[in-house]
Amino acid sequence: MRVLLVEDDRMIAQGLQTALRQDGYAVDWMADGRAAEAALRNAHFDLVLLDLGLPERDGLSVLRDLRRRGEATPVIILTARDDTQDRIDGLDAGADDYIVKPFDLDEVAARMRSVLRRANGRADPTIRVGDISLNPATHAVERAGVAVQLSAHEYAVLEALLQRPGAILSRTQLEDRLYGWDAPVESNAVEVYIHSLRRKLGSDSIRTLRGVGYFVPKE
Repeated sequence: MRVLLVEDDRMIAQGLQTALRQDGYAVDWMADGRAAEAALRNAHFDLVLLDLGLPERDGLSVLRDLRRRGEATPVIILTARDDTQDRIDGLDAGADDYIVKPFDLDEVAARMRSVLRRANGRADPTIRVGDISLNPATHAVERAGVAVQLSAHEYAVLEALLQRPGAILSRTQLEDRLYGWDAPVESNAVEVYIHSLRRKLGSDSIRTLRGVGYFVPKE
């Protein structure tokens, strides 16, 4: 799952990056509004964590432009602005949630899961496709009721595929959910993780469309 973090306070940004990466997210960090706008125009993100008081361009205008372009990428505002009118303005501009600093990292993670769940049209926090289930809150994975232990990267690949059963994701799309821009990418990393997932979940769990990508069959 790839997240764009837009925050001009280095200490807050580094703390969030570390926590979210430990939770399995690929995180790209931008420190000003213009850089964030360029990133949103040129790459796909599953979710944006957006400060409002940014240099170069205010976060609210970045959000409004994103929505004017018809982009439905989930956005959570993280800001020190705690007036009721600021909350109203942020939500009316298209934010999916609004969190006031200082915040608890566990709460931010829970709200991210909630927003992503709604964005994918799910009420149940557990993702279930066939006899495979995945709980984003605990990272617990089961097949036919039997627990399966996955590495962080294996989990990230499986979660991306289960979010859209039947949809084909290319190697590049899966790499985007595994690594940020500043992380080195091994040329055959996705193939290695797919092979390991099939070994743990069954050879029929993930299909390959040669030359195109990978998918989890719909029920």
